[in-house]
Amino acid sequence: MQSKKLITFLIAAIGLLVLPLVFQQFGNAWVRIVDIALLYVLLALGLNIVVGYAGLLDLGYVAFYAVGAYMMGLLASPHLTETFPAVKAMFPAGLHAPIWLIIPLGAAIAGTFGVLLGAPTLKLRGDYLAIVTLGFGEIIRVFLNNLDAPVNITNGPKGITQIDSIKFFGLNLGKTLDLGFIALPSVSLYYYLFLALVVASVLICYRLERSRIGRAWMAIREDETAAKAMGINTRNLKLLAFGMGATFGGVSGVMFASFQGFISPESFSLMESVMIVAMVVLGGIGHIPGVILGALLLAALPEVLRYVAGPLQAMSGGRLDASILRQLLIALAMIGVMLARPRGLWPSPEHGKAAPTPALK
Repeated sequence: MQSKKLITFLIAAIGLLVLPLVFQQFGNAWVRIVDIALLYVLLALGLNIVVGYAGLLDLGYVAFYAVGAYMMGLLASPHLTETFPAVKAMFPAGLHAPIWLIIPLGAAIAGTFGVLLGAPTLKLRGDYLAIVTLGFGEIIRVFLNNLDAPVNITNGPKGITQIDSIKFFGLNLGKTLDLGFIALPSVSLYYYLFLALVVASVLICYRLERSRIGRAWMAIREDETAAKAMGINTRNLKLLAFGMGATFGGVSGVMFASFQGFISPESFSLMESVMIVAMVVLGGIGHIPGVILGALLLAALPEVLRYVAGPLQAMSGGRLDASILRQLLIALAMIGVMLARPRGLWPSPEHGKAAPTPALK
């Protein structure tokens, strides 16, 4: 049994390593779609800690994504040096902070924002909690949109451009790497970085799920009153869930800003939060493989449906908009899946049920 599992893991690992090499034969756009899908997997794994493990419905999760992205944008672009003469005097060559500093800083600040969001919502549950977190996400987006006056910090709706690509150990992920026998474009290099982050995140989530903290979160999710009666500190554990989930969002935001090279408040709208929640619910709340499956499907589906919406638009004589058709097809697909699989595509196994009684011979 163990040998079969090992063989399956090896085949899966080889497949994931070869995947961008195969896709780049059809064009870098396909590798880029996979890169964005992996970023959504990171976001969905972080939200799964809050929604799946602790049972706290968070509709403002994209705010932490935005915090990480803007941290990268401010520390690794010419924006601050062009706006503030004092910063330019301190960094004449430009502010190009190393990635080793930006990732922990983005994760820490996003985690702090997560705790700040969690603190006033400790006594809220269900719909009320969802409304407050939704408001928090919109407040962050509005702040980013308006912090260009009287002091220009975020550059407002124009966004931040010329963000540095990730560089480490002398390797620049923004440039093609020529290995002699094969050339790896920037999108493929980012793929391997994102894949490594996803694997690390899965291991962290797996260990969390089986730890005492993870079991306490699940106890709070099932019945908060009973968990409190059993001596679980629900206040601290809820704050920890918000902070841990936000940390994943912050790291994802840093990666997104570096990958795109440009960020604006429009990238962090309410629809992004709704989409990430849909990924967790569609795949299977609280189940890591299900969450990954849901994120991959919902991230890749809009791009794949471009090839379906185009012909449908042509059939209607151009009267229907292709982007609206795409959203309609995604909604229909999600409704169909939830009707057929109400607990998600790959739900977690149910606990607490009695084992089946063996049949008498």
